[in-house]
Amino acid sequence: MLRRVTKKRITNDYLLKCVIGLILVLLIVLAGCSTLGPWKRPEREAAFSFIVVSDIRQFTGPQYKSSQYFPGACESIRKTGKGSFMVSPGDIDPPQHVFETVREVLGEEYPWYPVVGNHEAETPEDMAWLREWGRNEISNLVRRGPENGEETTYSFDYGAVHLVVINQYYDGKSDIGADGDICEALYSWLENDLTANSKPFVFVFGHEPIVSIPDFDNGRHRHKGDNLDAHPENNHRFQKLLRKHKATAYICGHTHNFSFAKINDIWQLDAGHGRGIGDKGARSTFLRISVGNNTCWAEVYRNSGNGGPYSLTHTIVLD
Repeated sequence: MLRRVTKKRITNDYLLKCVIGLILVLLIVLAGCSTLGPWKRPEREAAFSFIVVSDIRQFTGPQYKSSQYFPGACESIRKTGKGSFMVSPGDIDPPQHVFETVREVLGEEYPWYPVVGNHEAETPEDMAWLREWGRNEISNLVRRGPENGEETTYSFDYGAVHLVVINQYYDGKSDIGADGDICEALYSWLENDLTANSKPFVFVFGHEPIVSIPDFDNGRHRHKGDNLDAHPENNHRFQKLLRKHKATAYICGHTHNFSFAKINDIWQLDAGHGRGIGDKGARSTFLRISVGNNTCWAEVYRNSGNGGPYSLTHTIVLD
């Protein structure tokens, strides 16, 4: 009898230790998940956030009011938190339809900051609208662009952040003369703007990436070799300038593919496209950039690929 009791006690002790061990392992796993999972923010609260949606072209306007297109992205933005403003890194034609949709869904007073893309640069009516917007609508303006590009290159401040929008189709004489480049005149303007800045966080927006990277989820690769890397000397000089001034990130579009990477110590976020089912080659995407006291992070929202709802897929700490 004594032997049986001892065995039973040993067995119970062993089981108890196993249970405690499993609980500890589970707690460690859960702790790791809460740190690494896409739902975890690096700080408890952000001072503010803003939205990035790119490459919406041709899928806005009266015939695309469905939530399967850009309005669906705006509806998800409204539900998950619209932040303080939206930036759209190019290919937004017709821009007036994007502007109308943003205001209809996110509010009449919600600020929207457009970036010139290659399709706007080749469409005179789009450029006329964007120049007019640049003359009248830029809020929190810090600096207008260089001569002959005053309306489509600009910088503005919000809280602890300095934000710069560059028109990569500006060639020094015209705001539509280049083919996606950082020409001498644009570089000089950007250098002066960043030198004068005193904000701790800096975001620079342009349409074309430093280098094209495949979509994070399905590997689709577009515009290989015909972005800023088509002008390697200017591209390297641009990267050096961003690195010198400790830019938090360079945010672009053009490829319709979402990706993120650190290139020569510079974060590049390609916002993909916000067309919904207008481009079925990659999932429609928007970014929420959050600014904390000591860091910034990007939350990536992508839809199901077939017009379904958007959900948080990644959180990227911009260290």
